[in-house]
Amino acid sequence: MKNFIIKHKLILSFILLLSIFCGYAFVDNDEDKEKKERAIVLRNLIQEHYNPPYIDDNYSKKVFELYFKQLDYNKRFFTQQDSIAFESYKTKLDDEINSGTLEFFEKTNAIYEQRVALIAATFHSFLAQPFDFTVNEAIQLDPEKRSFAKDENELKEQWKKYFKYIVLLKVQEKLEQQKKAVAEADTSVKILTVEQVEKDAREKIEKEHTEMFKRLQKETKADRFAEYINANVHVFDPHSDFFPPIEKENFDIQLSGTLEGIGATLQEKDGYIKVTNIVPGSPSYKQGELKPDDLILKVAQGEEEPVDVVDMKLNSAVKLIRGKKGTTVKLTVKKPSGTVKVIAIVRDVVVLEESFAKSMIVTDSLSKLKIGYILLPSFYANFENTDSRSCSKDIKIELEKLKAEHVDGIILDLRNNGGGSLSDVVKIGGYFIDQGPIVQVKGREDRPYILVDEDPTLDYNGPLVILVNQFSASASEILAAAMQDYNRAIIIGSNSTYGKGTVQRFFRLPLLDNKEDIGALKVTTQKFYRVNGSSTQLKGVVPDIILPDIYSNLKIGEKEMDYAMPYDVIQPVQYVPWSNKTLDAKKIKQNSQARINNNEAFKQITKNALYIKQKQDKTDHTLNLQTYQMELQTSKKEDDLFKDGNKVITGWKFNPLKVDGTDSLKEEKNKAYIKLLQKDAYIYEGLQVIKDIKK
Repeated sequence: MKNFIIKHKLILSFILLLSIFCGYAFVDNDEDKEKKERAIVLRNLIQEHYNPPYIDDNYSKKVFELYFKQLDYNKRFFTQQDSIAFESYKTKLDDEINSGTLEFFEKTNAIYEQRVALIAATFHSFLAQPFDFTVNEAIQLDPEKRSFAKDENELKEQWKKYFKYIVLLKVQEKLEQQKKAVAEADTSVKILTVEQVEKDAREKIEKEHTEMFKRLQKETKADRFAEYINANVHVFDPHSDFFPPIEKENFDIQLSGTLEGIGATLQEKDGYIKVTNIVPGSPSYKQGELKPDDLILKVAQGEEEPVDVVDMKLNSAVKLIRGKKGTTVKLTVKKPSGTVKVIAIVRDVVVLEESFAKSMIVTDSLSKLKIGYILLPSFYANFENTDSRSCSKDIKIELEKLKAEHVDGIILDLRNNGGGSLSDVVKIGGYFIDQGPIVQVKGREDRPYILVDEDPTLDYNGPLVILVNQFSASASEILAAAMQDYNRAIIIGSNSTYGKGTVQRFFRLPLLDNKEDIGALKVTTQKFYRVNGSSTQLKGVVPDIILPDIYSNLKIGEKEMDYAMPYDVIQPVQYVPWSNKTLDAKKIKQNSQARINNNEAFKQITKNALYIKQKQDKTDHTLNLQTYQMELQTSKKEDDLFKDGNKVITGWKFNPLKVDGTDSLKEEKNKAYIKLLQKDAYIYEGLQVIKDIKK
């Protein structure tokens, strides 16, 4: 009865809110445009979202906290005094929605603009005098471990300490370059004293930050209002987003996060530009050093001075990274281990051919078994032209080629595959079973509809292993989950997959005359469910065999996002598990665990995972140059040990398929690709599992 009352209370509240929002959409022209925008965005969210929250004091608190986090994550501009002054609004933002007021936004915006102007006017004084790097003091770089400054005076002191830290980094970088030049007798590098290096570093930092504050002061009130609206939106869930018209020229970049020119996928996260994926075959992929979870701190054009992109908007950072084919961009990145390094990437057009599914033959030297290895980077498809290339068509072709080679088993690699076409997932799943349901999709009010493989054709009936990791998301999770539920494949990977089990749709947000849009809205409208009834949301897919992973101790995945939608369960559907071959899964897991325990590569990976976690947890950094140099020397030795963990594994061999043919260019690419594969302990364990299945 209690749940019935709550449910109907929510329905009545939503009807009331919708009427209020609709009212704002029909107000006279003199009504404030920002109020209309918020009203239209929230009205559409409540109408379309899978699980809209109740707009109450609890919602207000979440918006309040999220807005401060989005606007000033690094705690550089607001103070504890501000926090106390704004505390009264914590439970009133829902009331502001109902009354159509924007008092909280107006006040926070005014303070923010005032603080940016204050620091922009005073930061030069912090860099006017030499820093004393002999003093034993430290700086805490993790904003979650420190509080806002008490007042403006303490805020200035924090900024001064921050400048001392980044000058220290630049001083050490220059001293390291000079040391290397002396060792190599490179006379092109002018050797300066420590005092000269420090002075030069301060001047360069001052120049960089003069430009940074110019950019910050060019940001408009409309830019920050879009952030405020998104604080309201992101409380619904992290994948729903509002895009104002000013960002339409970068719409594809904002939605896909594609960095044109280098082939990396990124997102704006907690004041940083974060790499989330590397496009196979792209310049970043070929260069090899940029990895998912790296944070981009600075961007430089060739030999020019780098530009700080911390706290920069994603579209602004992308403009710096874009460039003509053949030009070089240098990214200063912070690795998950805490190491900062400069990565030079030559811009190029992404070679799409290398982004498609491709296969290799793996031969085990001892047993002579031939295994087919298929890499599927994404579930690609052209939705505008059904006759064009798609991942399901390509996988079918690769399966036919591998069967012609009489392989003894197949490894399907979905690691780092962020998803894509749902219809292609269903088709690919159908290649490995006779027929049956693959996934359930449910809207908020609807009964779930079931996507079924209705083709009784079985394209491949041999042993199957699927590789996944923390970056396998969405469509990848659906395929892995279906094959796991059918007992059709052994799933191998890290602790769990990403855990994104939601579906988003895009909506135009037109004004009444339909001639002008206030922007666009991405809304979570559905959830995925496995055939066994479990959601892939939040929990992801837990592999049958869990392997050590260098990222296993880090906070990665849907569960780490603010206000992620919950895991839940619905009714399972009727399906017939795989019965063509009975797998002794328990025995296979036992054998695998025994190998893992005695595998030197996995032992090293486990050590590396702990090392990365320790480095990431160390967020307080010394401001003493001598101490910093000693720490850096120790860190470099540890990093060298870390690199040694990725060695070529003996006892197996990779070969391209004969039917694919070859040429000199393709042969060179294959050599580099095979070299990477032969170091991959996860593929090697997949090979051993197939050997166990064959037994």
